[in-house]
Amino acid sequence: MTTVGEALVKALEAQGVDTVFGIPGVHTVELYRGLAGSGIRHVTPRHEQGAGFMADGYARVSGRPGVAFVITGPGLMNTITPMAQARADSIPMLVISGVNRRDTLGKGLGHLHEMPDQLGVASLVALSAERVMTAEDLAPVLDRVWSGFAAERPGPRQVEVPLDVMPLDGSPITSSPVIESVLPPAADIARAAAALADATAPLILAGGGARFADAALKTLANRIDAPVVQTVNARGLMHGDPLSVPASPSLEAVRRLIEQADVVLAVGTEFGPTDYDMYGRGGAPWPKHLIRIEVDPEQMARHPVDLPLRGRSGPVLDALLSQLPAAEVQKNGATRAEATRKAARAELDPAMTAQLEILEALRDAVPGAIMVGDSTQVIYAGNLYYDHDRPAGWFNAATGYGALGFSIPAAIGAAFACPDVAILCLCGDGGAQFTLPELMTAVDEKLPIRFLVWNNRAYGEIASSMEAAGVEVVGCHPTPPDFEHVARACGMPFRRVAMKTGAVVGALLDLQPAAGPAMIEITMPN
Repeated sequence: MTTVGEALVKALEAQGVDTVFGIPGVHTVELYRGLAGSGIRHVTPRHEQGAGFMADGYARVSGRPGVAFVITGPGLMNTITPMAQARADSIPMLVISGVNRRDTLGKGLGHLHEMPDQLGVASLVALSAERVMTAEDLAPVLDRVWSGFAAERPGPRQVEVPLDVMPLDGSPITSSPVIESVLPPAADIARAAAALADATAPLILAGGGARFADAALKTLANRIDAPVVQTVNARGLMHGDPLSVPASPSLEAVRRLIEQADVVLAVGTEFGPTDYDMYGRGGAPWPKHLIRIEVDPEQMARHPVDLPLRGRSGPVLDALLSQLPAAEVQKNGATRAEATRKAARAELDPAMTAQLEILEALRDAVPGAIMVGDSTQVIYAGNLYYDHDRPAGWFNAATGYGALGFSIPAAIGAAFACPDVAILCLCGDGGAQFTLPELMTAVDEKLPIRFLVWNNRAYGEIASSMEAAGVEVVGCHPTPPDFEHVARACGMPFRRVAMKTGAVVGALLDLQPAAGPAMIEITMPN
């Protein structure tokens, strides 16, 4: 007999899932029955929040849904924060949980891990939340999940299986989801191509939705000679290209560039305030004429658009290229981009400029590395201005939902998605303390991650915000642990250096390569 739990694992394997992150419990034992004989690798974090952030990091660099297995009740609740971060950043994540027996649900009988309405809680955050009530429900539920991942806006999805359903006889799933391709009408593609070709000062705004469409994006940008402004989740798409503007649209220089463009093509970007109006200047700088590529019709309807092109970035960009003249034109794009880069970088204060120089030195010292960040000052600097050297290689939780504790587990997830790529985890002493136990997951798995901890012994950004508002600073100086002792307890190499470019890069190179993780503490003024 094949149980529902076993059939579920086989269905995941059939969809190409190769790694799951989870902590087993009594409510998911039957789910784990099928793992041992599968080709799926199981990774054990130290907390379900870590499982969710690992799934997020895996998805960001692979482009495939990250999968987490969690127990009923507290396990699912501990994963809600990572699900919210994934929803804010449009990251595909599948959370599979247990739930209590069907005849007890919603009755408040005092069963282990019981919640009044677990599915209702999950549905407030996940793009979809479904319960498998019978063995026959499993196949259609999973079909809807994978269809959603393929055709709709990426984000977290949740499936829960009751304790008494997991061991039922569940025949192997042979069906496949019916996936409808979404492409704009040919007439709209032709209109958009004509508008871009005729523009005198075209501009492209690239967001996280363009993360895996870098080749088409570069080709189109050079075809129409348009500068490309990249939000945080799009950094690395245009590295070194004369048309690249790797700077936040919240900066005045970038806002001017947008306002001066006569036609703007927005590719996979939601126009959220953390990217476009971080300083509260009255909203995003709105283009004169906007063509927007967006897969989600609800997102498309939130802002006025002159020409909406519904679909995923890659296929729509390819369709536009097929309608544009093959010859590249000159519209002063490189000059506009260069002027904006210089002006945007000049807006950074001296402290941020020093942090940016360290980021650039790290990038050059370890080419092609993936940098995963938390909400910390060096990341804030990089989010305002930084040109990474690979697509999907710069990401953090300092935009959108903004959850602390993201970087350590997300870096671990990224390491499983790209095992042959160097991973640099950049976190502050405050954020690191949210998920320090996950360091041992990296040790168990012998992951060659370099954990760089910027230590100013404070929630420095919050303290500065309190001071600027005339509020007495309270609660912003939790004592950090001795990170050297933390590293020693985890059995990993350690270096402590001052926040100077040569010292930081020297420590990093001194610890490269190695068979497992290592930690560098960077002491900062506070």
